[in-house]
Amino acid sequence: MQKGQILRALRKDKHLTQGDVAALLHTSRQYYSDYEREKYELPLHHLEFLSDFFHVPTDYLLGKTAVRIPYKKGRPE
Repeated sequence: MQKGQILRALRKDKHLTQGDVAALLHTSRQYYSDYEREKYELPLHHLEFLSDFFHVPTDYLLGKTAVRIPYKKGRPE
């Protein structure tokens, strides 16, 4: 699945509009729409925020894995 499709699916799973997510990111609806259309890459701070908000690993948002279970936070042993 493409990054934009992943963002769209996660947003729709939570019954949110693009405007809702844009407000959480303190950006415009149009700019967030451009993330979903993959016109722009997500900045790191938005990637981290959305990972926490949707409870998925950043690798999932980037399309690097199909695993939606977030990593445990904390220091590695």
